[in-house]
Amino acid sequence: MNEKLFSLPVLNQISPYITQRQTGELPVVVITHPNVRAAVTLQGAHLVAWQPSGEKPVIWLSEKTLWANGKAIRGGVPLCWPWFGPAGNPAHGFARNLPWTLSAHDENEHSVMLTFMLQSSEQTKKVWPHDFTLFARFRFSDSCEIELEAHGDFEATAALHSYFSVADSAEVNVSGLGPDYIDKVRDGAVGHAADGQQTYEQRVDRVHTQPADCSLLNDRAGNRVIEVHHHYQSDVVTWNPGAELSCSMSDMPNEGYKTMVCVETARISRPLVSSGERPARLAATFRIQK
Repeated sequence: MNEKLFSLPVLNQISPYITQRQTGELPVVVITHPNVRAAVTLQGAHLVAWQPSGEKPVIWLSEKTLWANGKAIRGGVPLCWPWFGPAGNPAHGFARNLPWTLSAHDENEHSVMLTFMLQSSEQTKKVWPHDFTLFARFRFSDSCEIELEAHGDFEATAALHSYFSVADSAEVNVSGLGPDYIDKVRDGAVGHAADGQQTYEQRVDRVHTQPADCSLLNDRAGNRVIEVHHHYQSDVVTWNPGAELSCSMSDMPNEGYKTMVCVETARISRPLVSSGERPARLAATFRIQK
């Protein structure tokens, strides 16, 4: 799926390395740089591809994604805000379903930077009664840096819901998650893993409440380790739908769960607080371990 994004017709040459294209109903900003390829849809400021030169795609994207206005994209890195999960409607907040504006961009011989903006409107105030301005910043090179910055006066929960492409989820191990977690598959039961590790032999949906600042995703079958550095986080979420749930999801291939795992930088147990001139931030850095 990722490869198709880079063969879409160019509608607007924004800069030497940045173009705007269209997939389905959604505009997408595509990066083609000697060091990296990446793509972000204007809907949701949603990262849907990142691939350093010489590497396999790092970000997983469902081949059954609808690419429709207002419909969530399955895969990539959804920006879940101003709530995580089913705390409101739509699930995981409205930021990932609304059109953002590309407000700034820059590039050099090493990297490409993009900034997207979303502001409160009559539409957002119908479901969340706060004024806000959000910025989503990306820096693409041999690493991928994502920062969500929220301005206003409010509390919010949030996550960078990162889907990673793997060769076989049953052969994946993630470390650095901390000992304690909330197991949503078991109705919110509190769990404990002394080694702070997670595997994906079956359905997984956990909120790890004492994570380290870096998770290591060891894709043994794919012969690579992905570093997921968390910034300003209180939690890390691990998720994989497993066979039964994967088959029930219309935007997920029946065996899609075998080729992806989620390791998400989050603020759930301790919400983000924005006030006055002090915006709240949540950020992550992805890197392939050499």
